[in-house]
Amino acid sequence: MTYESDLLRLLEERGHLHQITDPGALDQLVTKKVVTGYVGFDPTASSLHIGNLASIMLLKRLQQAGHRPIVIMGGGTAKVGDPSGKDETRTMLTEERLASNIEGIKGSFERILDFDDSKTGALLINNDDWLSELGYIEMLRDVGPHFTINRMLTFDSVKLRLDREQPLSFLEFNYMIMQAYDFLVLARDYDCQLQLGGSDQWGNIVNGIELNRRIDQREVYGVTAPLITRADGAKMGKSVDGAIWLNEDALPAYDFWQYWRNTDDRDVGKFLRLFTDISLDEIARLEKLEGAEINDAKVVLANAVTAMVRGEAAARAAEETANATFAGGGAGEDLPTLSVGGDGMRIGAILTQIGFTASNGEAKRKIAEGAVKLDGEPVSDPGSLIEIADGASVKLSLGKKKHGLLSR
Repeated sequence: MTYESDLLRLLEERGHLHQITDPGALDQLVTKKVVTGYVGFDPTASSLHIGNLASIMLLKRLQQAGHRPIVIMGGGTAKVGDPSGKDETRTMLTEERLASNIEGIKGSFERILDFDDSKTGALLINNDDWLSELGYIEMLRDVGPHFTINRMLTFDSVKLRLDREQPLSFLEFNYMIMQAYDFLVLARDYDCQLQLGGSDQWGNIVNGIELNRRIDQREVYGVTAPLITRADGAKMGKSVDGAIWLNEDALPAYDFWQYWRNTDDRDVGKFLRLFTDISLDEIARLEKLEGAEINDAKVVLANAVTAMVRGEAAARAAEETANATFAGGGAGEDLPTLSVGGDGMRIGAILTQIGFTASNGEAKRKIAEGAVKLDGEPVSDPGSLIEIADGASVKLSLGKKKHGLLSR
């Protein structure tokens, strides 16, 4: 389908489109008025990760196309937990922990979206403001009649859990009703006519659309983005060492930058379109680079995403550290560091404490493989005591991509 609106053309050109409810009507709507749209984020941790970045980019594109984004903090829905894609019930979080997590992740949105008083200025709203005010009987009477158990059992978030014979609590079963109610409240109070999200949220979005239609006879719309996977088939947002967090206190800027710098050659063009504002013509040029030159495109990608998420200074420092570490053979100041103390520390413990290995057992295996080096010299004894002179530092390397500094 050929779209007339700036919004849907932008989403399509950048690779953000997967499913749209009534695409023709939505296309016409967003050409006629400023439309408010939202994405929900449950604050289950103190930082978001790059899997969430795909959804944040939907809001950024919405704002770039001249519309108003709303960030919904799921302070209410997180008390229940989204069963989508999960085999186990989420850990129940306290009110205090949820409040702390929300405070921790707000900064990511404030760096990427424009929060101002203009008609397209972003809003950040906590759905606990209305969900925790609902009475149980009130909720059942007003919303319950519009959901059938038969239909709810067909949604992937429920069906897949049951097919795998994993328990689904009654608490979690209510999640889709609560999320649908969010859309009803936002449509009433903020004239919000669009919900965006990942493809795993399609069922929840459709529920909200139908609830608006049945209760208020209001037409609202939904857009989902495709599940983003890497060329190797792995889900976007994970690495061998775990999640790639957006917050500096959860993952150093150098490691964040390095994740993007190590992008598979086949993913460079896709990630430039999805996660940067670089022009499509320039992306077309960069993704055609071959051999060693494709690394230049990866640096452009790493700098652009890091600058957007962490700031320009963080991107510059990370690139300078990479240049000093790899090109110059030195050790940049932005590398992870560890003090071994005056009595020294065993190499296995060092590898684990600096975060290069998950356990001393893994550290021993890496040493046996010859993957561990100190100032470029291989370490062969897992029991080696590493002692460093006062005021000196030693470069620790695990393979070609992990580097750190050891000091006293």
